[in-house]
Amino acid sequence: MINDVKKTADSKMQKSLEAFKNNLGKVRTGRAHTGILDQVTVDYYGAATSISQVANVTLVDARTLGVQPWEKNMAAKIEKAIRDSDLGLNPVSSGELIRVPMPALTEERRRDLTKVVKGEAEDARVAVRNVRRDANNDLKALLKDKSISEDEERRAQDEIQKLTDKYIAEIDKAFADKEKELMAI
Repeated sequence: MINDVKKTADSKMQKSLEAFKNNLGKVRTGRAHTGILDQVTVDYYGAATSISQVANVTLVDARTLGVQPWEKNMAAKIEKAIRDSDLGLNPVSSGELIRVPMPALTEERRRDLTKVVKGEAEDARVAVRNVRRDANNDLKALLKDKSISEDEERRAQDEIQKLTDKYIAEIDKAFADKEKELMAI
């Protein structure tokens, strides 16, 4: 029973960490990465479709993405979709390849993005602490039902606290890495 509570807490904390890292990936830095265009959709025969479903998205260099449509008639639509997105990108079409240069971030924008990342980190920490609280409540319920002794409950709570500390440290490390990446010029 105690092991079930610990396993559940561990898997939920892991999911919180993964969600946080996924959210960090969406925050745009000055560097190009193919995931930036994931949320941009293009009209493909009447259906809103992700760009990665109608074209190859590759890295041309550290600050430029290359988008190669699978159908030639999609190039103009893809270029328009990227330009109209709220990412602030200005694609340039050169024959069959659409180049998407990443503009350098201003100092003010970097600070704003750092605040956004800080908020995401705090949300992730809160999610991990909520999992800890739920696990501790489950342990108290087991103690109340006399399924476990007080010593077992205390030991299990200590182990769950160690898990919590471990995941919060990982969140802090991911936040520090992203902050460093954002502030690098």
